[in-house]
Amino acid sequence: MSIIIKPIITEKITKEGEAFNRFGFIVDKKANKIQIKNAVEATFGVNVVAVNTMNYRADRSVKYTKSGLISGKTTAYKKAVVQVQEGETIDFYTNI
Repeated sequence: MSIIIKPIITEKITKEGEAFNRFGFIVDKKANKIQIKNAVEATFGVNVVAVNTMNYRADRSVKYTKSGLISGKTTAYKKAVVQVQEGETIDFYTNI
């Protein structure tokens, strides 16, 4: 079972990566901070200083259309923001 599912590449995370050495990942819902830290250190070969996690719930939506009522939902996921040591960086395009 892989802890890291995929990296998050957005403007906000990219700015934090440049300024504070923070990088975002979508991770397994059952993973804790220690497991996330060990997985990032093993995958990218960096030293992790801090890990912050957030659980995002599934959002439900209902749309009224000509053919009737359509309901749907987005998937729930867990996001981890990892801060690495000063002077180290993660390059997503070469490591994943």
